Amino acid sequence: MTPHQLESLQATAFAGIAVILVTGTLLARLSRRIRQPAVIGEITAGILLGPSLLGLLPGDLTHRLFPTEVRPLLSTVAQIGLLLFMFTIGWELDGATMGRNKRSVAGVTAGSILTPLALGMGVAALLYHNHSVVGGDKVPWFSFVLYLGVSMSITAFPVLARILKDNNLSRTKIGALALTSAAFGDVLAWCLLAGVVAIVTASGPTGFTDTLWMSAGYGAAMICVVRPLLARAVLWISRRGSGAQLAALVTAGLLLSAYTTSKIGIHPIFGAFAFGLVMPRKPQAMLQERMLRPLEHAGELLLPVYFIITGLSVDVAGVSATGWLELALILTASILGKVLGAGLPARSFGLTWRESTGVGVLMNTRGLTELIILGVGLNLGVLDDSLFTEMVLMALITTAMTGPLLPYLFPRARIDLVQAPAQDKPVVRFAGKAPDKAPDLAG
Repeated sequence: MTPHQLESLQATAFAGIAVILVTGTLLARLSRRIRQPAVIGEITAGILLGPSLLGLLPGDLTHRLFPTEVRPLLSTVAQIGLLLFMFTIGWELDGATMGRNKRSVAGVTAGSILTPLALGMGVAALLYHNHSVVGGDKVPWFSFVLYLGVSMSITAFPVLARILKDNNLSRTKIGALALTSAAFGDVLAWCLLAGVVAIVTASGPTGFTDTLWMSAGYGAAMICVVRPLLARAVLWISRRGSGAQLAALVTAGLLLSAYTTSKIGIHPIFGAFAFGLVMPRKPQAMLQERMLRPLEHAGELLLPVYFIITGLSVDVAGVSATGWLELALILTASILGKVLGAGLPARSFGLTWRESTGVGVLMNTRGLTELIILGVGLNLGVLDDSLFTEMVLMALITTAMTGPLLPYLFPRARIDLVQAPAQDKPVVRFAGKAPDKAPDLAG
């Protein structure tokens, strides 16, 4: 490639990113106006700029704006934004504590993961025949079934926090229960997903065993070596260093952690997430000001590029009649799995049916977290484009339905009936922030 060709590709990438940012911002604002999380608008922007809408117009506008040669550049930008996002998710899960409701949190967490996992695996077994070949290669049955099951069991923790804030439910009994359960569920789901990815990428039982041992060694090193070193580095920077030094240190660390997990055989996002988990939380005010906010702003700027990378693989117009039936089945399993899986345990621990249903509806929020998991599955060759499209639509629908349902379940006149007792402290800490201070990055 000549320098002139490279410069031309870079210029095209700049134009494409500009279009992505403007479109995403406009649709995010529109989403806010209709009481939806901003992430709904940003995901929709990515889909509309892909073959689902822009690609249908004369002139092949999608290819002109995002030519094949430019997509690797966009993908790199998107991955950096994604890694920053995953780091902030890990850091925001600041040693979530169960408070005095340990049994109810454990029950809701287990139910909200295991029930949709089981239903999702059942649906996957039914759909396997139609999606068993991806790119000419046959997908192993167990990998397909397990991956689809795990992808249906996720709850978007940051999006959920934002929805709770927007509906004045952050400090209510059901809000605290849902948020804490989602925090524990996210950690469990990411661990499950890491295991599934290791199974998919491993070359036989020996390869999987090697990946498992290396992952265990990596986890031990992060806890026993990296975490103490980070604590010392943060303490030194808080006394003598600058915010730029801290942000640079953290960014370098999360990128190296992502590189390590990639070499181990699991996706880079797990490295960024794990680095966020072991990152110190004190001094809180300094870390929020010098580290979290700069990285959040950088993620907010770069992450919309991820939506177009996702949107280029989503073709709503190409969904067949069979595909729409599959989507209906996927939606039924995913919604029932979350609403029943979280709602019934909540009811068994003393919540009313209305409150229990509210917990289930809240846990049904999937958002960007679901897109990340689906993107990994697409890249690994577990999901084909048609099933990927159906699953993205499921993520959009289940997230979009949460906000409109909450006012019916909890009208303002009933908020006081579900308010958490004064002696109950928030069961999830946002690294020094109250639960209603979710990062805008998540929408």
